[in-house]
Amino acid sequence: MVKLVKATLKDIPFMQKMVAQEVKDGVILERNEDEVATNIRSYVLAKIDDELVGYAALHIHSARLAEIRSLIVSDKHRGKKIGKKIVEFTLEEARILGVEEEVLVLTYLPEFFKKMNFIEIAKETIPEHKIWTDCIKCIHFPVCNEISMVYKLVG
Repeated sequence: MVKLVKATLKDIPFMQKMVAQEVKDGVILERNEDEVATNIRSYVLAKIDDELVGYAALHIHSARLAEIRSLIVSDKHRGKKIGKKIVEFTLEEARILGVEEEVLVLTYLPEFFKKMNFIEIAKETIPEHKIWTDCIKCIHFPVCNEISMVYKLVG
């Protein structure tokens, strides 16, 4: 059974190992151990027994906008709705924290998010500070083929 728990500093080496190939492939943006540690409170882990099987972070940009980052599920556990559980957890966390409008995601898997009521938006509508603080670090910048999507928390 999958259990969702908040990450601790002890989890960082396991998180880094899990995401290493996706970082190398340019699917997930690299975040060094210090950056993960600084933002450790934003991460939620999916575990089966004591095995890390997936995780994501909920990054708050403003009172109106949050972002789901670094969503990953281990290869051997894909197709078991673990990613969906992680996303649902982060959306609920956004509501609890008081995010007023929407949750952003940049993804190569838009169909996964469409099933969860995310809608595609133009990249030009993403806040500029997002582009310059995160996207500029990506190996694909400035030619990015990720899809921008949002989940509307209101309306």
